[in-house]
Amino acid sequence: MLKPNSLISKNGVSHLLPFILITFCFALWGFANDITNPMVKAFSKIFRMSVTDGTLVQVVFYGGYFAMAFPAAMFIRKYTYKAGVLMGLGLYSIGALLFFPAKVAGAYGYFLLAYFILTCGLSFLETSCNPYILAMGSDETATRRLNLAQCFNPCGSICGMFVAMNFIQAKLNPMSSAERAALSNAEFNIIKDSDLNILISPYLAIGTIIAIVFVMIWVTKMPKNGDNSHEMNVLPTLKRLISLKQYREGVIAQFFYVGVQIMCWTFIIQYGTRVFMAEGMDEQSAEVLSQRYNIYAMLLFIFFRFFATYLMKYIKPALLLSVFAVFGMAFTAGVIFFQNRYGIYCLVAVSGCMSLMFPTIYGIALKGLDDDAKFGAAGLIMAILGGSVLPPFQAKIIDMTTVLGTFPAVNASFALPLICFIIIGIYGYRMYTLRLNDGN
Repeated sequence: MLKPNSLISKNGVSHLLPFILITFCFALWGFANDITNPMVKAFSKIFRMSVTDGTLVQVVFYGGYFAMAFPAAMFIRKYTYKAGVLMGLGLYSIGALLFFPAKVAGAYGYFLLAYFILTCGLSFLETSCNPYILAMGSDETATRRLNLAQCFNPCGSICGMFVAMNFIQAKLNPMSSAERAALSNAEFNIIKDSDLNILISPYLAIGTIIAIVFVMIWVTKMPKNGDNSHEMNVLPTLKRLISLKQYREGVIAQFFYVGVQIMCWTFIIQYGTRVFMAEGMDEQSAEVLSQRYNIYAMLLFIFFRFFATYLMKYIKPALLLSVFAVFGMAFTAGVIFFQNRYGIYCLVAVSGCMSLMFPTIYGIALKGLDDDAKFGAAGLIMAILGGSVLPPFQAKIIDMTTVLGTFPAVNASFALPLICFIIIGIYGYRMYTLRLNDGN
């Protein structure tokens, strides 16, 4: 028998089925995020572009999160969390299915448009699902509950990485970027068309799966926790939120966390490719092996997210956040200064350090906000813009090939993730001392 306010119940009412369905959505957007990261390299090869041009995928992807977060919050405030989830799933499915007409057009810009629509759906999902999970129980267990739900996000990410590695990267034409650059336009277009057929297939499949999930949630009775107020009162709500140190600094910390996550998971491909090609591998084999290490990183991420959720029974979330950030700094230093496989091992270890950060920052920032959490969630999802803003700066460093003479630019580029971990660590420590001063 459930306690009146256990981890997945409130006021004696169990929310097990809704919790499972909403948690499944976490896996679905994890899939979208991590099938997309390797596409920076794939699109760069398919369309014969620089790494910087390839990162437009990330710019549009995370720009969509930013653009739609606040409209999503207004929609959820006016209607319900369930309506927000359904809107998110609908846009996600439409965006994925639009990959087919984008392939027919054969232009990079149409793929960017499809990504933008897909990501608007993800923005609705994240703006809805995260605070919805927080509302499915007591405030005391909210951060643990969100960490538990977020444990399934990297499970979707693993699936996305696996599909990207085995059904896209491994099946693309093995010609290197240099060999593709030497092709005539006619030869290039034949290979491009073949590669795009391979690239779009997983997106069409996930678009169909999302449509099925849409129907499942639509016909299921969902709790109305957190849906008590439908008044907008936008400006007074924003003023209240901005006045809270835990919230405004949480938005900043989340911006840099998402930036470091996307940089580490996107550019592990470039980092590993340089290391493995230096060992004598061809470019495609080096890319596929790099993606395998990305999967190892995600497995470590999953393990430490469950482990961190357990540790939160005994250690304050803010303190745990700052400790993990310190370890992140140390391993990132190894990524920068090692120029062999030890650097890859450090980059894999960084994922373990990142494991608890997103939901923990989220939970700390929104703790005790009640109905204001809907607009508060929008600010934290808009902070996902960090995944759009920071990677192009890292890509520009990588495109330099070397810095300070012969030092690999891809190694030097990880100075940006190092800075991000410093900022996250400061936030965790400040929030820990704030809680102590408040007697919490």
